[in-house]
Amino acid sequence: MGLKKAACKVSFVGATVLVAAWTAASGMAVADPTTPDPAPPAPVGPAPGPTPSGSAPAAPATSISTDGTFTVGTDIAPGTYSTAGPVGDGACYWKRMSNAASDNIIDNALTKKPQIVQIEATDAKFKTSGCQPWTLTDQAPPSTGPTGLLGQLQLGAIMGDLNNRAAQAPPAP
Repeated sequence: MGLKKAACKVSFVGATVLVAAWTAASGMAVADPTTPDPAPPAPVGPAPGPTPSGSAPAAPATSISTDGTFTVGTDIAPGTYSTAGPVGDGACYWKRMSNAASDNIIDNALTKKPQIVQIEATDAKFKTSGCQPWTLTDQAPPSTGPTGLLGQLQLGAIMGDLNNRAAQAPPAP
C-alpha cells in the first residue's frame, strides 16, 4: 500500500505543477520586436456608417409638393410655410397635429384662399390635401385673431350682434 500512496502523491504534485505552469504562462506575454502590434479591438455595438441607400440621411424638406401627412423634423422642417391656395377649383385643406395618431388637431383650415401656416418644432405632423405646393418662407405667420380683453370685447360684440339679428329675423313662412 505504501507504493500506491507514493505514486498518487507524485501524480498529484505533478498535476499541480503542470496547472501552475499553465496559469503562469497564460498570464505572461512575450513581445517580438519583429512582429507588428495587433490591430485595436473592434468597437462593441453597431458601427457608424452609411445608411442602407449608401448616402447620408436626408435633411427635412423645406417644401411640400404632394398631398400627404408629414412628420415635422423628419419629413419637413419646422417653420413658416405658404401656399397659393387650392389646386384648380377645389379647396385646400391642411392641419397641424400634436401627436402621431393625428387625433389632436392644433390648427386647421379648409379654404379657397392662399395660406400661410406656422409649423412649430413641437408639432408632430402636418397634413395637406388639395393645396398647391407649400414652401418655407420668411413671411410673417398669420395672426391667430383678436387676443386679450379687447379681442374678447370685439368677439362678444360680434356674437351679440349675430344673436340680435337672429332674434329680429322674421319667421320663415
